[in-house]
Amino acid sequence: MLKILKRIIQDVSHAACLEQALNILVQRVKEAINCDVVNIYLLDYKNEEYVLVAADGLAINKSFPIRFSLGQGIVGQVGRREEPINTENSQLHPHYADHPLIPEKHLQGFIGVPILQHRKLYGVLTSQQTAANCFDDEEEAFLITLAAQLGSLIAHAEATGELHEITLPPNDKSNEYNQDISLKGLGCVPGVAIGRAVVIYPYSNIDAVPRQNTQDVNHEINVFKTSLDATKEHIKRLGRRLALSVGEQERALFDVYLGILDQEHLGAEVIQEIITEQITAETALSIVIKRYIAHFEDINDPYLKERAVDIKDIGQRILAALQSEQKEEYVYSPKTILVGEEITASDLAEVPEGLLAGIVSAKGSNNSHVAILARAMNIPTVMGVMGLKLEDISKRALIVDGYNGDIFVSPPKSLISEYKQLWQEENELNNSLFALRDKLAETPDNYRIKLQVNTGLAMDAGLSMSVGAEGVGLYRSEVPFMTRDRFPSEDEQFIIYRQILKAFAPHEVTMRTLDIGGDKSLPYFPIEEDNPYLGWRGIRVTLDHPDVFLMQVRAMMRANQEVKNLRIMLPMVTTLSEVDEAIYLIHQAYQELLEEGLSIPKPQIGVMIEVPAAAFQAHEFAKRVDFISVGSNDLTQYFLAVDRNNSRVANLYDSLHPAILRMLMKIVEGGHAAGVKVSICGEMAGEPIVAILLLAMGFDALSMSSASLLRIKWVIRSFSLTECRQILADVLSMENPNEIRLYLQEILQNQGLGGLVRAGKN
Repeated sequence: MLKILKRIIQDVSHAACLEQALNILVQRVKEAINCDVVNIYLLDYKNEEYVLVAADGLAINKSFPIRFSLGQGIVGQVGRREEPINTENSQLHPHYADHPLIPEKHLQGFIGVPILQHRKLYGVLTSQQTAANCFDDEEEAFLITLAAQLGSLIAHAEATGELHEITLPPNDKSNEYNQDISLKGLGCVPGVAIGRAVVIYPYSNIDAVPRQNTQDVNHEINVFKTSLDATKEHIKRLGRRLALSVGEQERALFDVYLGILDQEHLGAEVIQEIITEQITAETALSIVIKRYIAHFEDINDPYLKERAVDIKDIGQRILAALQSEQKEEYVYSPKTILVGEEITASDLAEVPEGLLAGIVSAKGSNNSHVAILARAMNIPTVMGVMGLKLEDISKRALIVDGYNGDIFVSPPKSLISEYKQLWQEENELNNSLFALRDKLAETPDNYRIKLQVNTGLAMDAGLSMSVGAEGVGLYRSEVPFMTRDRFPSEDEQFIIYRQILKAFAPHEVTMRTLDIGGDKSLPYFPIEEDNPYLGWRGIRVTLDHPDVFLMQVRAMMRANQEVKNLRIMLPMVTTLSEVDEAIYLIHQAYQELLEEGLSIPKPQIGVMIEVPAAAFQAHEFAKRVDFISVGSNDLTQYFLAVDRNNSRVANLYDSLHPAILRMLMKIVEGGHAAGVKVSICGEMAGEPIVAILLLAMGFDALSMSSASLLRIKWVIRSFSLTECRQILADVLSMENPNEIRLYLQEILQNQGLGGLVRAGKN
């Protein structure tokens, strides 16, 4: 059954639209479990009705869609209970209801399973047979599994508007709805952007090719043939190159590749797909290659099953050649909205300076590293967008609302006018905030707190100083490592670190030692793990490679010789022994530099509290170091057991969870009890509604993106410490993060700071 299920999902995924996908599905299910009828009923929430959208086995007039109320019949009961009903005779079931347009008097055995996704009911999948028998356990499990897969497909269609289109009565549909699309995601960087979409497609990924139609079939065929020939030549060269170093059996694999690449086999199938479906060569190739892979995976012979990997490799190679043939230079407009399945840091870097207005990504979340980079650039960003169809959005006008996570495609003039007004008000607010640049981050009752910036690039220094930053609370030293094809030498690191230290002098600069692993990898030092976030990362990597660690801290201390504003911070510590070992190595490097004749100050050493184990030993860690800093992004992730880059569970990732707030207070208490200062450098520090709480907790410094600093300073200068402590006390009596968030937003609104949490000035 698993093989059949995979084949059905694959066929459905290649459908041109939702309606076609559902029709394919009912046909395949009917064949798979050898029943007489398969139906799919979807919910029309607007009219509170079920709609029969796909059927196989019943003679139904598709010109008159069958509709009935939510509570009607066994289908209505399946939906109400949100669990399967499997009965040997549907007509004897207490909830059976005869429908005049559904000819099912001859049917007895019935099973219905709910179609659910993220707790929302989308419809019911039913199967019926003439025999008076219940469906067996395997068939029931098969339908439940298929319905779960179907839920994801329908949720995607809901986001794009397709679901709305096929469930609404014909007289309710409008041309305007088909032209305009509104999408929903996670607002990751606040702000409003109005511009034109530039779609970034992932290259050489056979699984990520979107379905695209074409009006020039001959062009697509010619391009495909050229790419196929280029791939064959490349395979031949590889075979010749390895002929002297591998055996005859291994060389035979290249002959197999060439056989598959023959135009009479794979080539002919792809060309036929282009002609029949009127689709691009890339789309046709993806469909055929996936079909081949599914065929080989169905074979019982282990050797032949493994050939599925070879087929995918061939497909990737042809796809790379195709994309090389057809690759167009991206045309970036003055107001570019970058749109993609997964936007990367390199994608952002490709956009010429001053042209990037907004970012929209299907993958990612509020605390992914691209979101953090976008926040540093102050680019309105929405990530984790459900139903993002790249082929429907390219070159169209977009509005990106980074506050609410809304995206409007080809918006009407009235909506553009409304958002232009909000954009203008936001610019006025940002310009007015620059008046605070030289003022202290001080409450009305004279309580001072230090505001610093997070950075990873020397070029950030000018912007950071322009907003009045009091130094760097987190310098991400891994950034220079990530932009090279090898480990940078000690002298190369020395030059980079000296630039940063000098740029911010005399303010302190806290440099975090190399922090890789998790979602931060080096191309020349790959870390392959099943669970990278709980694996080899942060201090664990550098302690296992003391040569890399010593070279880095030597470069940092050499760079500090003249300016004397360096602090070194250790990431991802979980045990006291890790800190002891790292301090020992730093002391060793320091002694070596003294012996080499350098006159350098010994820097302060601190730790990042990012895991619960360290949080609950904050006092013990503080007794060994000069300062501690909370990395709230990872700390929240680990404490709540929520992957912060996973949009599926992004709603569970909330730094205002009462347990997180209580833990932050414990960390501050532990650090202060040991006589050291405590700062926080995660994204919490840059949230205006959270700043009130952090101030009341007693943090000595907040470190954030430079784009957030003046907003946080405005909050601090608007509330007394006494008021903040009372607000914190109120919050600690609350049990729900959403309740806390709404309460804090209302407080900012009442204080005249509403523009910090939504579009507009007030």
